[in-house]
Amino acid sequence: MREQYRSEDFTEGDLSPDPMDQFARWFRQVAVGGVLHEPNAMIVSTAAPDGRPSSRTVLLKQYDDRGFVFFTNYESRKGRELAANPYVSLLFPWHPLARQVIVTGTALRTSREETVGYFRTRPHGSQLGAWASAQSTVVGSREELVRRYEELAARYPEGEKVPAPPHWGGFRVVPETIEFWQGHENRLHDRLRYVREDGEGGEPGAGKWRVERLCP
Repeated sequence: MREQYRSEDFTEGDLSPDPMDQFARWFRQVAVGGVLHEPNAMIVSTAAPDGRPSSRTVLLKQYDDRGFVFFTNYESRKGRELAANPYVSLLFPWHPLARQVIVTGTALRTSREETVGYFRTRPHGSQLGAWASAQSTVVGSREELVRRYEELAARYPEGEKVPAPPHWGGFRVVPETIEFWQGHENRLHDRLRYVREDGEGGEPGAGKWRVERLCP
């Protein structure tokens, strides 16, 4: 199977000076008009202390000049791996537009206030699910998982305030590089990468950026 990508040229002159502004521009383009289902879906890749990688799809819930935020169970595989090794990669696979955005950076836990604030916006069922699922651990059957949920639903019926689990919260990925990939025919893709000039692990929203073009 082979696809010829046909797109307009994507050049340095098209870029915003700030990579998060550029991300916002592209995100708005894929988010409008139903071009892409769940455009905020991203692949999060982490690595264990022994170097073994793992990847999964999660939903981006916020982005600003400080970075990209998602929420998870801190005791899940990704949560444990990020606690031991905070370096992370994000991939937004926007295939219908022949685009990708690839982020590398460091994951920092969001404040408890941010976590609780977001948890309150989740549907009631999703709040219960955060308690019912011991994410990434072995469960004997689906019936066991459903039973946990039903017990919580009886304890916290619709309209009852569900507390945010202490083991659940957000990660903010502070970017060190952000690459914008635009597909073209003959595999002559445009790859423009922002690199933070103040080195790794800078404060969220701080630092200057340089842009480099990569061979496809």
